[in-house]
Amino acid sequence: MELSVQLTPRHPKGLLLANPVMTAAGTFGYGIEYSQLVDIQRLGAVICKGTTLKPRSGNPQPRLIEMPFGLLNSVGLENIGVEAVIKDKAPVWARWRVPVIVNIAGETVEEYGEVASRLEGVAGVRGIEVNISCPNVTAGGIEFGTSPQLAAEVTKTVKAKTTLPVIVKLSPNVSDIVEIAQAVVAAGADAISLINTVRGMSIDVAVRKPALGNISGGLSGPAIKPIALYMVHKVAKVVDITVIGCGGIVTGSDAIEFLTAGATAVQVGTAHFNNPSAALDVLEGIVGYMETEGVEKITDLLGVAKD
Repeated sequence: MELSVQLTPRHPKGLLLANPVMTAAGTFGYGIEYSQLVDIQRLGAVICKGTTLKPRSGNPQPRLIEMPFGLLNSVGLENIGVEAVIKDKAPVWARWRVPVIVNIAGETVEEYGEVASRLEGVAGVRGIEVNISCPNVTAGGIEFGTSPQLAAEVTKTVKAKTTLPVIVKLSPNVSDIVEIAQAVVAAGADAISLINTVRGMSIDVAVRKPALGNISGGLSGPAIKPIALYMVHKVAKVVDITVIGCGGIVTGSDAIEFLTAGATAVQVGTAHFNNPSAALDVLEGIVGYMETEGVEKITDLLGVAKD
């Protein structure tokens, strides 16, 4: 049974994955923590938590709220900063077989470029995923991912600063996801991942105040799977680069839905919070489906339900 997929076929370096199951940024730490619990070398790729130019302490508590069929979070990109990632995490990744992709974020276009530049040539870093669901402090707080122009500018800037494959992670909180996708493709993205969390909030009726310290947050988990699947299907029909599906994937069947909708790979995220083996369970589910259906190559499933 052949499970390998080429994640960035247009990039000179390419990025061949042993299988299409990846971890989603912000749900798997730096991979190092989970490596003590599960055999992460069986995964297709690990995407580390969002990394910024300088360390961030994140948003005020509380940051996480369990919701029916999902999780509402307002972590605020708490992280150790790019220099600590290079010094303390990358040397461990360099010894792994599974490729590690660094998710990056910034408050300005220039910050994105600077983080990408510092990751250039670092052993253990195999690619960059750009989180454009961040507010642009120089443009009145508008999220980079809600503007085709800003999304393209960030993509172009990152591409100019690195020779690594660049994946751009799209926000679902937009009026036209296709317009944003086409903008980042035109700017040189090597792949697109979608979707990031859906904006939402919760009220604590006991105290009659917002339940999250930052008032609003991002909803993830099974509740957003139909939204994510719809957007993957819609985008995959109009772009000529790889699409990675993310949003509410818990089972092998969930993953197969995204793959047949046009995704080449999938990211497992929120499911890790109550099951450290979630990504491996998804992988085993994919294998079980292929065995049952007599599918010999995973590539035979990609996009079959796209039209």
